[in-house]
Amino acid sequence: MPKDSLVIFDCDGVLVDSEPLAALAYVRAYARNGLEIEAEVISHCVGMKQADIIAKIHQLTGHLLPDDATDDIWGETKALFTEQLASTLDIAAFLSKLETARCVASSSSVERINHSLEVTGLAHYFGPSIFSSSMVKNGKPAPDIFLFAAEKMGFAPERSVVIEDSRYGVQGAVAAGMTAIGYVGGGHTHDGHGPELMAAGASAVCASWDEISAELLKRGFV
Repeated sequence: MPKDSLVIFDCDGVLVDSEPLAALAYVRAYARNGLEIEAEVISHCVGMKQADIIAKIHQLTGHLLPDDATDDIWGETKALFTEQLASTLDIAAFLSKLETARCVASSSSVERINHSLEVTGLAHYFGPSIFSSSMVKNGKPAPDIFLFAAEKMGFAPERSVVIEDSRYGVQGAVAAGMTAIGYVGGGHTHDGHGPELMAAGASAVCASWDEISAELLKRGFV
């Protein structure tokens, strides 16, 4: 088994099935501030960090959330996650068998990542190896977060593989010189999701963790 490979996991939509809940949280946060948006709008923002999502919603709807109301997003998100968030199907079994190095590289805040992993029972699989786009200058689709994570973990980009569910994440991984595998097993998966990830540069698209395990083995990462 190779010891010189790193598996980098996105969090939302990959480790935890959070995207439908996150979209609802945005709808509720905007409604609290007198702004009506549809959950479908958030589908255009999957993989982005919060500041970029707010800007994208403004672009698409004309509604701009006031700066002093951005904390409402986390408040709504945390409440929904605490009550309803679940891990993706079979991820715990996959992680329990994975013997290579691993980390999380997410567009979410460190607080949100840690909360997501805690409430789903996945935190112990990663320990302190948590990296957020808040730690780098540019969010996905820029490669910054992936290069930062690999450097901190001590791995070269070419020995790093990224599991992503968004086109922005796949684009960022490819720009970092890493192998990207698309995951389409989350609750937000839609018609065209897999082809979208392939078009963004994914080397393969998988709907289950068994499929991802086989891809990692085939490509020499485990």
